[in-house]
Amino acid sequence: MSEPVLELRGLRRWFTSGDHELHVLNGVDFELHAGEIVGLVGPSGSGKSSLLHAAGLLERPSDGQVLIAGVSAWELGDRERTKLRRAEIGFVYQFHHLLAEFDALDNVALPAMIAGAHRSSARAEARRLLITLGLKDRVHHQPSQLSGGEQQRVAIARALVNQPAIMLADEPTGNLDPDTSKLVFEALYELARGEGVAALIATHNMELTRYMDRVMALDHGMLVQRS
Repeated sequence: MSEPVLELRGLRRWFTSGDHELHVLNGVDFELHAGEIVGLVGPSGSGKSSLLHAAGLLERPSDGQVLIAGVSAWELGDRERTKLRRAEIGFVYQFHHLLAEFDALDNVALPAMIAGAHRSSARAEARRLLITLGLKDRVHHQPSQLSGGEQQRVAIARALVNQPAIMLADEPTGNLDPDTSKLVFEALYELARGEGVAALIATHNMELTRYMDRVMALDHGMLVQRS
């Protein structure tokens, strides 16, 4: 098997409130390999978001290492870590967080332009992804003109516009009705497979885990394989 694109070693996360410490992650070890799609399950408050935020270099863990393509990310300076995150990791959240003043095309293209891509090439890649996700006729629609499922597909395209090696998704269909949730997840799954992206997807919807290569569960701060 190839070297992991994402590796967590002894990851711990705790929060302090007065004299009390709440331990959320208690020494998580995990590897994600290229092209692999892994589900992350566990009840609310089990630490799924904390794990994804640490893995995605958004929150510094209390202890442990996060390696991206073999690089120990939290040993880097802020600027280098930001460049690594921007190049290698795409995020999809439960809420789409699209910019109301931009149409779908520019919402997707913007992260590529921030990363240094020319506007024309960023928009071309954005258009390709939107068409792949079935949004050919919605490219120039504002977020307010899109359905909830369409907005989330735009958010998926935005996460992949920089061609990252890793996609992290935190309840990406949790804000949608069951039928729309299934359609959006199938679109996410097919695009991730087609682009060869490694994905770690947190979900409460156990029906969606049948798509996954394997499923990991957080249990008392530890990560265990479910299937």
